[in-house]
Amino acid sequence: MKTTSTSQSLSRWLNRWQASEWAGLTGAALLVGLTSGAGVWLFKRLIDLAHLAAYNGLGAGLSRLGGWTIALVPVVGGLVVGLIMHFLVGEERHHGVAGVMEAVALGGGRLRYRRMPAKAAAAALSIGAGASVGPEDPSVQIGANLGSMFGQWLRLSDDRLRTLVVAGAAGGIAAAFNAPIAGVFFALEIVLGELSSGALGAVVLTAVISAVFTQAVSGTQPAFRVPAYPFRSAWELPLYLGLGLLAGPVAALYIRALYATQDLFHGWPAPRWLKPAVAGLAVGLVGLLVPDALGIGYTAIERIFAGESLVLLGLLSLLAAKLVLTAVSIGGGFPGGVFAPSLVLGASLGAAYGVVVERLFPALNIAAPAFAMVGMAAVLAGAVHAPLTAIILLFEMTNDYRIILPLMFAVMVSLVVSQFLQHDSVYTLALARKGVRLQRGRDVFVLEGITVGEIMQTDVTPLHESDPLAVAAEMFMRTRHHGLPVVNGTGELVGVMTLQDLDRAQTNGDDPARTVGQVCTRDLLVAYPDETIHAALQRMSTRDVGRLPVVAREDPRRLLGVLRRSDLVRAYDIALTRRAVIRHRAQQVRLGAFSGVSVEEVVIEAGAPCVGRRLSEVAWPRDCVIATIRRGRQVLIPHGDTVLKAGDVLVAVAEGQAREELRRVCLEEKS
Repeated sequence: MKTTSTSQSLSRWLNRWQASEWAGLTGAALLVGLTSGAGVWLFKRLIDLAHLAAYNGLGAGLSRLGGWTIALVPVVGGLVVGLIMHFLVGEERHHGVAGVMEAVALGGGRLRYRRMPAKAAAAALSIGAGASVGPEDPSVQIGANLGSMFGQWLRLSDDRLRTLVVAGAAGGIAAAFNAPIAGVFFALEIVLGELSSGALGAVVLTAVISAVFTQAVSGTQPAFRVPAYPFRSAWELPLYLGLGLLAGPVAALYIRALYATQDLFHGWPAPRWLKPAVAGLAVGLVGLLVPDALGIGYTAIERIFAGESLVLLGLLSLLAAKLVLTAVSIGGGFPGGVFAPSLVLGASLGAAYGVVVERLFPALNIAAPAFAMVGMAAVLAGAVHAPLTAIILLFEMTNDYRIILPLMFAVMVSLVVSQFLQHDSVYTLALARKGVRLQRGRDVFVLEGITVGEIMQTDVTPLHESDPLAVAAEMFMRTRHHGLPVVNGTGELVGVMTLQDLDRAQTNGDDPARTVGQVCTRDLLVAYPDETIHAALQRMSTRDVGRLPVVAREDPRRLLGVLRRSDLVRAYDIALTRRAVIRHRAQQVRLGAFSGVSVEEVVIEAGAPCVGRRLSEVAWPRDCVIATIRRGRQVLIPHGDTVLKAGDVLVAVAEGQAREELRRVCLEEKS
């Protein structure tokens, strides 16, 4: 009731002063920036307090039983975190920043901000207990939730509310790393997905105010103190190319390890609150062998920059241990960020690479820590697929411009390699696994989200270049196609034979014994299975052709299929269905944000008890409300006389045992 009266008072105040759109958004951005900075500062103090309680309190007491007992600290921490997440936070659709991205793109910026204090406390306990997670994801969530909270209190439109959430994310990064410019790029490049002039002013203002508050209470020093590592010669650039080529696979492996471990823990039928404790046991045991892999890891980075601990075996051990422990920590249920661990991975990889290069090329007078700096940005860019954010963040965190050229070079190389090995970033993969694919932060042109590989015809009978023209004519008559690919004796694509080519040969009175290979078009225009239909359609329109051979990127002679204009109808149908799915997801996100309870999405299986029955005839669980039904491209508002069909997707609000009962009603009955 108090929250409602406060929001009404604020709304009346804005109406009384007839504030312009710019003035209202500016005032809200100032408020979000100030509270984001204060919230992240309190979060950092809570991390320090949790660390003292865990290791100076509990750890010191356990050490009397033996040094090995320090490994039990993450176990106890995991148990407390698991209980907080289970009873106070509840289940969430996405971990960390991915949830903010989905809310901005699909949910009008509405977040469940009331859960934020419990989530921040759990994240602080996770880091304090030694889990290998970072503080930046919780910091982003603090800022974004504050933006959503103020926007909802002020009853702002969806556009303004989204802007405040994005601005809050920028404020969170600015306060977490003392890096306001990187906060702006993070918010626009990752959370919003585009550089929007409408949101830019509020985002910049929030980041600045948050950073000013942080610097006022914590100082203006950069996150890391870095000695001078100048870029001496252009001969060093190929060495940074090698670092980028290594950083890309490490980033891709990092992404896959995170989600593979999440799947492993998710498939384990243990209570949710117990899983962080089990993950904590693994963290504690590995931490006995590699202590630098515990926690955020900034101390290890500082030592690397200072030229300490530059032992090749030790650096590689830190790299492996940090990768494994971060995956286990996140997968096991410890809330926290993936930014800081990727920085540690990059620093250890870069330093190890620098040690090897230093031994191979002693005349170049190379400093291994310089490669650690570049490696941090390269692995980060490969993991989050945000090169500008990585470059600017490292520049602001180190306050060093001298090595910016190799930094930019290695970042772009790492990004290209990582995207080749792993198409989705560490954030967008979480959304993609739930069926949500965002491009530039929103649902865009209908054919942009469909790839050639999804609709191309793979059952293709090609012509051979040795076939006579009579065979080609017979093939055209039988298939009723106007063009067919031509292959050589080894099955490699060499051209395309069209009806126009055949007519031209017959009109000119050419020798009927001539072969397809002598007449076909060899100036090929092709498509690739991983490109969008929109891009392929533009290529077809430019040359006014009705079909494109689809080939492998790594082997342009290997024929995979054919894309024809007739296939575009099916592509459009798929795209419209996918758009309906995205809009259905948006309704689900909004419903969850408004209701504050669990929102379930359940597919009705063939043979389920509810198939063929009216909604009013089904014995639904008591604590369950059916919100919407998606059937193909249609989104239906349910009524009592709505007949349910197999394949329908129900979105329902359900709590506790009602969720399991709902699934039983929608699943096929076992005989």
